[in-house]
Amino acid sequence: MAQGTDERAAQAQEKLASSARTLKTSAVAQEDSADRRTELAADRTILAAERTYAAWMRTGLAALASGIGAKALLGDTVPAWMASGTAGVLELFAVFCFFAGVWRQFDQGAPPPRPDVRALPSWLLVFFNGFLALVALVVLVGFVLS
Repeated sequence: MAQGTDERAAQAQEKLASSARTLKTSAVAQEDSADRRTELAADRTILAAERTYAAWMRTGLAALASGIGAKALLGDTVPAWMASGTAGVLELFAVFCFFAGVWRQFDQGAPPPRPDVRALPSWLLVFFNGFLALVALVVLVGFVLS
């Protein structure tokens, strides 16, 4: 009887050791999985910020074109001050959009964990948005002077 008990105890001990190894492997895999999910979340955060930047750019370009179009199309149908005012507001909104796009890109809140994807270079955003804001301001000045 003692021999059967010793055999069962040895089997139970082996089973317990096997369970401990499996649990340790599972814990390591779960930790790696959580780290990977965090890295992927950081990637999604960067890509979402770039989509938001693109939306600001798209809206600014649409406002810029709409301001030019409003001046050209409304000039003969409404009083000149109204056509110029509408065009001016649209141009100012375009300038706002170009500055807001850069501002939101730089002020994203808490920094995400180290992502796998690379963000757009900051100097590139400032250069293009600054140029487009300058274009919108020149158009606005042209409207005021005409």
